Amino acid sequence: MSECPKCHQTVDAQALECPYCRTALKAYGHPGMKLYRATGSEPLCLSCLYHADDTCNFPKRPDAMDCTLYRDRAQPLLPTAPSYTPGFQLKTWMSRNLVWFAVLGLILLSLLIVLVR
Repeated sequence: MSECPKCHQTVDAQALECPYCRTALKAYGHPGMKLYRATGSEPLCLSCLYHADDTCNFPKRPDAMDCTLYRDRAQPLLPTAPSYTPGFQLKTWMSRNLVWFAVLGLILLSLLIVLVR
């Protein structure tokens, strides 16, 4: 359950508009498009990454109080890369070539049996 930004009533997270005040909750009536809204009197553009690097083409710029393109410039753009352990590449290589290790193991076992007799 989420909250309507205008009337602060709880509404279904998949709702396209608030059933109480009819405020649009999803952009263009599409459940997959998030609609960002300014919480105070300051427009979203002042804290948007696209406004800062001048790549925004939103028609309401620079006074947009709601936007579908908003990206907070305080948040990192890309997630941090995973750290690799020293044996990660060796483990990956071994898991890709597991069949050849099994064949090599059978050959060595066969040679051991022949030499012991």
